Amino acid sequence: MLFAGTTTYSIAAQDMVKPVISYILSVDTADLSGYTIKLSIKHAPANVTLAMATHHEYDDRFWRYVENFTARRGPVTLEYVHMKNAVWQIKSTGDSINVSYRIRLPLAYPYHPCHRPFLASYGGLIGDIHSFMYLVDYENLPVSVTFQLPGGWQIATGLTATSRYNVFTAANFKVLLDCPVFAGKLRTWNFVEGGIPYKIVYLPSPGAAYFDTSLLITNIKKITHQAVNFFGAVPYHNYTFLLRDSTYGALEHINSVTIGASSSMLAVNMQELYEELAHEFFHTWNLLSIRPAEYTDLNYDPQQQSAGLWFSEGLSMFYADLLVRRAGLPVEDSTRAGHLRALVQRYFQDTGNTFIPPGKVSLASNAQPGMLGDYNASTHLQGELIGTMIDMITRSSTGGKKTMDNVMRMMYTRYGYGKGFYPTDIENAVHDVCACDVHGFFEKYVYQGCELDFNKYLDLIGMKVVVRYTPAKNNKNLPAPDTRVYIFRRPEDSLYRIALTTPNSCWGHAGLHTGDVILAINNQPLKSPANFYKILQQMAIGDTVHINILRQAIVKTANVIITGYQTPVVSIVPLDKINAKQKDFFRNWEKGN
Repeated sequence: MLFAGTTTYSIAAQDMVKPVISYILSVDTADLSGYTIKLSIKHAPANVTLAMATHHEYDDRFWRYVENFTARRGPVTLEYVHMKNAVWQIKSTGDSINVSYRIRLPLAYPYHPCHRPFLASYGGLIGDIHSFMYLVDYENLPVSVTFQLPGGWQIATGLTATSRYNVFTAANFKVLLDCPVFAGKLRTWNFVEGGIPYKIVYLPSPGAAYFDTSLLITNIKKITHQAVNFFGAVPYHNYTFLLRDSTYGALEHINSVTIGASSSMLAVNMQELYEELAHEFFHTWNLLSIRPAEYTDLNYDPQQQSAGLWFSEGLSMFYADLLVRRAGLPVEDSTRAGHLRALVQRYFQDTGNTFIPPGKVSLASNAQPGMLGDYNASTHLQGELIGTMIDMITRSSTGGKKTMDNVMRMMYTRYGYGKGFYPTDIENAVHDVCACDVHGFFEKYVYQGCELDFNKYLDLIGMKVVVRYTPAKNNKNLPAPDTRVYIFRRPEDSLYRIALTTPNSCWGHAGLHTGDVILAINNQPLKSPANFYKILQQMAIGDTVHINILRQAIVKTANVIITGYQTPVVSIVPLDKINAKQKDFFRNWEKGN
């Protein structure tokens, strides 16, 4: 949509002089409910289209929090149209213009995702995709940002520093929108790995618990060394680990990572951080560099989906565990066989994993519940297990000379510099590394989604999986009630909906389906998630739960009779007869060689 009476020109025609773009982001301690952004566009195009980009994984739709939008050319206020959601179009004449708007931060609960912006008296997280509008059709232009912050606040970011402490630059909008900014009373440490400078930055909350910072730094350096040594090259000129107190989660960025690292956790069980940090750091290569073909650099339309996300997420899980082991750091499962046993058990717990193709699960991984019907399945889990089986095949086919490591490095060589991949490209890379026919494996387990035949591949290392089913137990070792449901809200409404993890639960047997709107539970309106989960916690086998739902404009009532349920118990044990080759393969696999 353009303004009535305007003319569309080609970029070449209107770009005799390219626009020069700069931002000022201002934080005022008198009002920490948001921050103000001023955007200057010198030599603006005849019609200016600004947009807030959509993140591939966590689309927080921050365009909803834009307020006080204005556009001016000198003292003249310019006409603009707020188009579809994340897009603003300004009627310009090709002269320089100034745009101003405010980001009103949504209410932050005591703990919220670490990647989401916030402000407090001691600092905050600002910038990146949540803050800056980009100039559509001019994505490759360089930009600069000036931060006007309270006195005493420091800045840490992956943006390029200048001679002025509060001014940074980005080579293009892609970089600008993927470089979050820590601002506040920071703790910072520096180190060098392979000639590349790294920063570790911690933003503590008031009253933060004491933890061993020297141990934290040492172990982050070990993980960094393992990842850099693995690939032998890095896709960045510097890297920043942004660790934040009193929050959770983690998110990879082009040359940084934001990660929740509560000081209370670091004080007593620092190893909880290692695998999550390794996973997000590995994404720097396997997701941001080795990128699914469907992912574009910048997009303001709905989230893009990829059928290859099982590789990006699953293999990053595979290597998160492996890199931490290779670094000699403690892991949750003391052995690789123990880790694999836990993965296989989770695989069978959510039966959707056993028949829904990884490509379909990948497409649903960042979507609202319902794309997989009444089933749950995990692209991370499926991908890690497929990667484990590929590792077995590669070891066997090459006499132990090559492993999944060689496949990943080949993927980086072929696709690590902007060329996106499709699932068939993964198959080709495996084939070229192992010099063996893997089409049958990919056809059956990746494209069709058949249940993984673990024993066929574990036989190569002299092991087998044993699965038995037993009644699920609670923490008192008594039969557990079937509570395999949860609730969610769609972005466009305020209604709570139910989601099933399997139709073979008492909830499915009562006729409920994922997406049903819950009107009332036990004759009481559902007011909050806490209300729902409190009822779940109080349920006992034999109870009846009455749920009033809305489905396709029809009100229905479901009477859920709570039952117990069966859960898989998995063991990984040696075969009865094991030859020397199998023993050798197992030793090397278990060591992570």
